[in-house]
Amino acid sequence: MAIENPRETFKEFLASKGLRVTNQRLAIFDAAFNKHDHFTAEDLLERARALDDSVSRATVYRSLPILTESGLVREVDVGRDYKFYMANARVRTFQAQLICLDCEKIFEVDAPFMEWYGKTVCEKRDMAPESQRLQVTARCRSLARGARCPHASTATASATRQK
Repeated sequence: MAIENPRETFKEFLASKGLRVTNQRLAIFDAAFNKHDHFTAEDLLERARALDDSVSRATVYRSLPILTESGLVREVDVGRDYKFYMANARVRTFQAQLICLDCEKIFEVDAPFMEWYGKTVCEKRDMAPESQRLQVTARCRSLARGARCPHASTATASATRQK
């Protein structure tokens, strides 16, 4: 199920936090939410500046925690010294990440068992789950056979970029 009006939802979230709705924040939101793959803060800066050239690096880095807190964008930590982000365009089941170590592409995989697992583990200790994640790192079998990684052409250009 898709989020009905994500831009309005973001504006309402900003207002609920006492934050101003600025052109720069909306450009950053649009750049983040209209991307259907993982992106870094630097990718977001580049795309937001294409929409509004007054967007600064500092504004992007200050806006990312706001976007993640709103639930409209989620942070994906794959163990690098920078984070990836992805728009939550649809309400869906829990997601696990499959990370190709060869091309660094991140695949989102439905993992409906995660909700059950988190609740079950927490109930044993009389706790309530706040968050959980599952990540699998893998190597491309095609490369092991001497062929090209079939995912390399779709990997984000930023996957190997540092902040």
